[in-house]
Amino acid sequence: MADSTTLHGTCVSVDGEGVLLLGLPGAGKSDLALRLVDQPGLGIDGILRVARLVADDQVVITRRGGDLQASAPATLKGKLEIRGLGIAALPVEEDVTLRLAVRLERSADIERLPDLAGTRLDVLGLGLPLVQIDPFAASAPARVRAALDLFRRPQ
Repeated sequence: MADSTTLHGTCVSVDGEGVLLLGLPGAGKSDLALRLVDQPGLGIDGILRVARLVADDQVVITRRGGDLQASAPATLKGKLEIRGLGIAALPVEEDVTLRLAVRLERSADIERLPDLAGTRLDVLGLGLPLVQIDPFAASAPARVRAALDLFRRPQ
């Protein structure tokens, strides 16, 4: 089994918890990352959470024991594509433990009340909680923070 892999996606750190954003090209990964970085929020637990960029476009994922660590390839580190503006340099979180995967989908394709307990993304033999979010919904950054809060609670 490989110890690392590179995925097409974007990753942010929300107060030290890694969130892997996945979707087709143009799905809104970079846009949602920008909004998370730009808009700190309270989540559903009422705790202010600030996000920082980890990686945009490609994410290096490394298995370390029972955890998955995410980082940026050296050539893309600190760079975020902002459609219509170009590539922007941002401060980054160097390395973060992944806690959540988010598959970006249109609202019409997302089940209203999914069984979150059974939905996982397998990466390097480890399961990561997986949710679906419409990245262009105004509430998308809040939904990411809410998902982190929900998965942090005892199931």
